[in-house]
Amino acid sequence: MNRHIMHMDLDSFFVSVERLINPKLVGKPVLVGGTSDRGVVASCSYEARAFGIHSAMPMRMARQLCPQAVIVRGDHEQYSNYSNMVTEIIKEKVPLYEKSSIDEFYADMTGMDKFFGCYKLAGEIRQKIIKETNLPISFALSSNKTVSKVGTGEAKPNGQKEILFGNEKDFLAPLSIKKIPMVGDKTYQLLRSMGVEKVKTVQEMPVKVMQQVLGENGISLWRKASGIDNSPVEPYNERKSISTECTFEKDTIDTSHLKRVLISMTEKLGFQLRSEEKLTACVTVKIRYSDFNTYTMQARVPYTALDSVLLEKVKELFDKLFLKRMMIRLIGIRFSHLIQGTYQFDLFNDTTEQVQLYQAMDKLRRRFGDEAVMRAAGLDLNKRDTNLFNGIKKKSNDSKEKPLPVNPINIEEQPV
Repeated sequence: MNRHIMHMDLDSFFVSVERLINPKLVGKPVLVGGTSDRGVVASCSYEARAFGIHSAMPMRMARQLCPQAVIVRGDHEQYSNYSNMVTEIIKEKVPLYEKSSIDEFYADMTGMDKFFGCYKLAGEIRQKIIKETNLPISFALSSNKTVSKVGTGEAKPNGQKEILFGNEKDFLAPLSIKKIPMVGDKTYQLLRSMGVEKVKTVQEMPVKVMQQVLGENGISLWRKASGIDNSPVEPYNERKSISTECTFEKDTIDTSHLKRVLISMTEKLGFQLRSEEKLTACVTVKIRYSDFNTYTMQARVPYTALDSVLLEKVKELFDKLFLKRMMIRLIGIRFSHLIQGTYQFDLFNDTTEQVQLYQAMDKLRRRFGDEAVMRAAGLDLNKRDTNLFNGIKKKSNDSKEKPLPVNPINIEEQPV
């Protein structure tokens, strides 16, 4: 049976949401990102792209290229809300879908052609999203994820495309090699230095040559360029989470010490998120008192992987949760509702220096361990306590812990 894989992508998502909020932005070159010269472009409209502007470009350079551009700081919460609206529509219509980022989705529609016609159904889903959210969205349907993703790029803006089974290689052949997922700037420059510009050239090259040039990545690139991709659509599960806990050797009521431990734990989980290129939309804090009663409290946050955002929410939840003023035996943190994505989603709140700082810190952690770089507040820990960290765990089990009698809407067992 031939596979039918759909890829959907919300066009200039951040800009599109901003235009819903402020229709005066329609038709104008719009930049979403840090509003200062040291900020970074997180998203830009097609009108702005005509001036050579692209995502992750320093805002200073973008201003120079397009002085008349309208710059909007951006709203995490609004983007998360609209992303969730689109997710719910797709969830209702297809048996298996993957939310690969805040604005991208895959769906496996294999077998549905017998009942609906996959391309027709995909078009109906797209129209439903446009009608209910007023957001432009494009999609492509093919036999695999790579070809569908490339096809969506060719269908933009606000269009749709079908690549029939057997035509994958011919569809890709005339396109620039940069259209293939996994071809970044360095790989592109290397291939161009070899005289490779179009996908067809890679298709005609022996796979061993690609392997000699790029190692194992060369084999993957050759397969993708040839329209071969057997990777499955990964089921999206909002309950997936990563967490860590600390059980103290001696019960404590020292709030300063407890907060230092929370800072250290949050930094480690944040590093784990960024290392796996994931974003979280839900933060949970857990407390177990000396009488073994355990309480948890959670809150939704806009998709993020930045320590600064996560720490603020963790501290806020801890302050709300710590009401008994009695000795604490254990504290824990969990990040859930994970999706694939990088922390560049938060670029409209960051300067280029901050982004570079995170990248530099994470590079040191990958080389020397996750405790190589830490905030000063998290350094002054009792060594016995830090050794009791249970480590980062991935889990999807529902908690059966005792809820607090106050503010029940934030308790873990309640829907968020």
